[in-house]
Amino acid sequence: MASIRTKFYLDKQRAKWSGVCAGISDYTGINVMWVRLAAVIATVTFAFPWTLVAYWIAAKSADPKPMELYGDREDREFWQGVRQSPRRTARDVKSRFREIDRRLADMELYYTSNNRALSNEIEKLR
Repeated sequence: MASIRTKFYLDKQRAKWSGVCAGISDYTGINVMWVRLAAVIATVTFAFPWTLVAYWIAAKSADPKPMELYGDREDREFWQGVRQSPRRTARDVKSRFREIDRRLADMELYYTSNNRALSNEIEKLR
């Protein structure tokens, strides 16, 4: 499932022509207006035939984005982060799990230190 969410897709919902710029925007997290502006500037200034060729190849080879690709905005931002920096995302996820583990340990300590019977039951289970 992760490979589906890290793949480049054409974004037909926000497309002006074929959805390439909107797809790049979705893939990178950059505002679609800036992606379109960069594409126009690149085409007009220095790379006229190559940007059009690259655009056409992307439009013909990429699949349209599935409607249910992301659950919500937070899910979309998470997967954009994975595509931009997998190591940073892994580090963030590990950090979140460490925080959850610490909070669970604090709760366990609170309940076992104040409740002798519960503490004895937990010790029997170990």
